[in-house]
Amino acid sequence: SDSKVMTCAAVWRMPKELESGSHESPDDSSSNTQTLELLCHLDNTAHGNMACVMWEPMGDGKKIISLADNNILLWDLQESSAKAVLSSSAALEGKGQLKFTSGRWSPHHNCTQIATANDTTVRGWDTRSMRQIYCIENAHGHLVRDLDFNPNKQYYLASCGDDCKVKFWDTRNATEPVKTLEEHSHWVWNVRYNHSHDQLILTGSSDSRVILSNMVSISSEPFGHMVDDDELSDQEDQHQEEKVKEPLQDSVIATYEEHEDSVYAVEWSSADPWLFASLSYDGRLVINRVPRALKYHILL
Repeated sequence: SDSKVMTCAAVWRMPKELESGSHESPDDSSSNTQTLELLCHLDNTAHGNMACVMWEPMGDGKKIISLADNNILLWDLQESSAKAVLSSSAALEGKGQLKFTSGRWSPHHNCTQIATANDTTVRGWDTRSMRQIYCIENAHGHLVRDLDFNPNKQYYLASCGDDCKVKFWDTRNATEPVKTLEEHSHWVWNVRYNHSHDQLILTGSSDSRVILSNMVSISSEPFGHMVDDDELSDQEDQHQEEKVKEPLQDSVIATYEEHEDSVYAVEWSSADPWLFASLSYDGRLVINRVPRALKYHILL
C-alpha cells in the first residue's frame, strides 16, 4: 500500500466439506476447487502492523487476540461472525520503539492469560483487565522469537530466541529459567510442546535443523509411567518403588537434517500426537514421526 509493506489480519470460514468430522477425502472434491469465505478484517489502521493473531484456546471461537506493533487487541466476533468488534486493548509502554514479536494464549486459568514477547522480554497479561501480571526481563540474550505453554502444567512456559537457546520458565518465580537447552547453533524460531505428552519438545532453527527433545524432568510425569499397586507382587513392588524414585533423564531424542535452509515453523499434528511437520525457507515441508521406541517407552 503506497509502496509500504503492511501486515494485516482477517477471519475466514472454511467450506463445510472441509470441517472436522467430514468423511469425504479431499480427492472426492478435486473437480471443483473449494474457496474460503472472507468473514471480516481485523481493522488495525490505528494500531500498526500485525505481528500475530491467536484464537482463544477453549470456548466458542468468538474471541481473538492480535498483537500489532506495541498494542494488544482483544476482538469479539459478533454473532454473525461477519464483524470483529474491539472489546479491549493495552499498549506496551517504555523507551524506544517497542514492538511485539510473538505471543501465546494460555490454555490454563480459564483462558484469562496470554504471554507476549518483545525484544528480549517475556510478559504475562490478564485478558480481563489487560494488565501486566509478570515480566521476565532479559529472558534471552537477544530477540525472543517464540513462546509456548505447557498444556498440562499451568505455570510452565517455554521461550526461544536469537541467543540459540530454548528456556523453560515457572512464571510464579521467573528470576531464573527452570531449564535451558543449548542444542541449536543459530536463531531458534519455534518451540512447541506436544499437546498430549508434555515431555516432548520440538524446536526449529535457522541452523536448518529440527530437534526433538525429551524434557521429562519438568514434565507432568517426571518419574515415568506409574503402575497400580494391585498389579505387583511384593518383590516387584520393591523393585518398582526403587525405579519410580529415579527420575528419567532429559535428552535430545533426534536431530532432523532434511532441510537445507532456515526452519521457520514446526508444528505438532492436532490429530496424531506422534506426528509433526516442519517448514523451511527453501519451501520444503517435512513430516516426521516420533521414533517408535520412544513412543512405546512413553506409553508403556
